[in-house]
Amino acid sequence: MTAEVLRVVVADDHTVMRAGVVALMAAEPTVEIVGEAGDGGEAVELVERLDPDVALLDLRMPGLDGVAATTEIVARGRRTRVLILTTYDTDADIERAVEAGAIGYLLKDTTREQLVAAIHAAARGETVLAPRVAAKLVSRMRRPAPVALTARETQVLEAVADGLSNAEIGKRLVIGEATVKTHLLRIFAKLDVNDRTHAVVTAMSHGLIPHRTTNPHP
Repeated sequence: MTAEVLRVVVADDHTVMRAGVVALMAAEPTVEIVGEAGDGGEAVELVERLDPDVALLDLRMPGLDGVAATTEIVARGRRTRVLILTTYDTDADIERAVEAGAIGYLLKDTTREQLVAAIHAAARGETVLAPRVAAKLVSRMRRPAPVALTARETQVLEAVADGLSNAEIGKRLVIGEATVKTHLLRIFAKLDVNDRTHAVVTAMSHGLIPHRTTNPHP
């Protein structure tokens, strides 16, 4: 069976960095770079026109930065998953990206194998974090969790982190899809978040569910 080829848009205002990502993916048969952008505004236009599976966005760009571009892409209801690829790993930057709707946060020291694995994971709807970013979240685990999730809510949230849809979560846990939605609404309220990705990252940061990394080798 032929592997699915994922269509990806890359946005980075540094031409050399952008070319480097394109070159890394050139030999990867399961990833096709279908568009390149030099700023966030161009990235939004490319996503709108090309409807890629994944948008790989730099964080700091002129005009619309990666966070603003992510916000715009998500607000338009695009199916495209957004991965931030940056040199910045401060807590504030990570938080801003996740709040904007990015499904993952990678650093530019990511290897080709890790980047490919992250693109595929993001396309499946899985939350993707660079090991160093995940480590930052793990370091916060010593702080008391702001809330307590029930055993079922934890199972639902772990399934969300695995990239499962509501219907797939229902099948895994043998519950109705409406029940899954109810659990998610309660989880969002407890964690004070508005979306699935932010819920997963918040839960990981407080040790409520195990953290995930981009390491392609278990």
